[in-house]
Amino acid sequence: MAEHTTAAYGPGAGRLDDPAVEERLTRIDELLGHVEEASEPTARAAVEAVGALTEVYGEGLARILELADEALAARLAEDRLLGHLLVLHDLHPDPVERRAERAVDGLRTVVRESGGEIELTGIDDGVARVRLDVRGCGSTTAGLESAVREALLAAAPELSGVERVGDSEREAAFVPLDTLALGPAEPQGSP
Repeated sequence: MAEHTTAAYGPGAGRLDDPAVEERLTRIDELLGHVEEASEPTARAAVEAVGALTEVYGEGLARILELADEALAARLAEDRLLGHLLVLHDLHPDPVERRAERAVDGLRTVVRESGGEIELTGIDDGVARVRLDVRGCGSTTAGLESAVREALLAAAPELSGVERVGDSEREAAFVPLDTLALGPAEPQGSP
């Protein structure tokens, strides 16, 4: 990976598009990992400074939301980066269930184009449960499952996982083909 300098970040670096934000977030995770590995007092002070800075930025976001009308708050929450920051600071105006349902709604057209159906059946203990009925080969199913997982975790990063659940109604209505081919049962005691 290329060496980063502070000149690439910080004031005067310009606005960041989504890929640049993702790159910065990845780099922050790497840097914090290095700082946390060090056991020196300086490393502990750096981690504490980042924590305090994060708290202050969270307070700033909270104050922005207090000043914003409902329409602006909704626009802020819909922004990918701001939405993640609002979740990080437990400020997102939409509950996790609503955000997860919107993510599933956004995938519905793609899943239907693949000959399937999708439904969020609920969220239990931080895990989104999704019914995904897909026709096709295993790679299509695996690709859709991955897309569903990514979309849900992007919309609701506080989720600890996404689990595919079966369609119990269809399973209960299943009638084996061989029972249909046998014809009507003969009454007991017939010759």
